Order: sequence, then structure tokens, then C-alpha cells
Amino acid sequence: MDGSIQLPGPRFAVVGVTGSGKTTTAQRLSRILNIPHVELDSLHWEKGWVQAERELFRQRVGQALSGDTWVTDGNYSKARDIIWSRAATLVWLDYNLPVVLWQLANRTLRRIIRREILWNGNRETFRGAFFSRDSLFLYAFSSQKKQRELYPRLLATEFAHLQVLHFRSREETNRWLNELSSAVCHRQFR
Repeated sequence: MDGSIQLPGPRFAVVGVTGSGKTTTAQRLSRILNIPHVELDSLHWEKGWVQAERELFRQRVGQALSGDTWVTDGNYSKARDIIWSRAATLVWLDYNLPVVLWQLANRTLRRIIRREILWNGNRETFRGAFFSRDSLFLYAFSSQKKQRELYPRLLATEFAHLQVLHFRSREETNRWLNELSSAVCHRQFR
């Protein structure tokens, strides 16, 4: 690594199907670049899995993204105009559905077994994860096709200003993050 990688940023939106690893990628990017991470789920979910009112959520997002640098993770269409218009770089995790479902199953089972507390005291349950009409697995199936049709149109028109990093595998994403980390480290010690 010669440190010649172009540093993207300074404001990132990490998007992808539920379970694709958006939060993990955003956290890693935040650490590498030493910039704030804004987890959109934490702004969206109230206690008891109640969604924040639309305008309250948009206000929270606007306030959280008022800084010069940040990285978000999430696909909230009700705040996409705020996030994508302020972002400089879009990181799209567009993995094959079997990979996403495997990751989602592992994450969900881990959270259930460990009784992990998520946003505002919420916890995932076996029934909610696998047998609910709001199941993230059902959402992953339905949203991937929609994203693959919608995102290219949006990125070619109203959000054409975004530098798009479109990754189709975890290996591609990890390679980019490793190269970015090396480039940042190289620049710091010149």
C-alpha cells in the first residue's frame, strides 16, 4: 500500500439491505477516519419499538448531521433527502441475498440469545424476528429488489453529486476499509 488511495468523504451514508452490515461498516469507517457515527435506528426507534413521528425523526437526523464530518447507517426514505443531500460519499453494500440472510440470522440469533439491549431499551424477540409481519427477513426479501431499481435512478439524478462506492461482497468492502485504514495511517506518519 503506497498511500495513494483517494480519501473519500467527509460525510458518508452507508446503505444496503437489512443485515448487510451497514452499522458494522459505518462503525469501522468512523474509527478509521475518526469521525462521528450516527446510527439512524437510534434516532428512529422509541421505547417499545414505536417509530418516532416523521417530523421528529427528520429533526433528529438534521441535528445529528449538522457537523462537518459524519457517517450514517440506514435506509430511511423519510429522511433520505436530508442525509443524501448532505453526504459526499454513499457506501452501498449490495450483497447477494443468501449472504445477507445468513448475516441477518446470525446477528438476530445473537441478539436474542444474549438479550442485547438495542435502541431505547428495545430487544429483539424470536417471535418478532421470525414470525411477525414486520420480520426483518421479509423486509430483506422485499427491499433488495426495490433498492437495486431505485438507487441507480436517484444517483443519476437528484443525488448525482455523491461519490458512490458500490460493493457487491464483504470481501470488497473489507478490502476497501483495509486500504483506507492503511492510507490514513500512512498520511498520519509522513
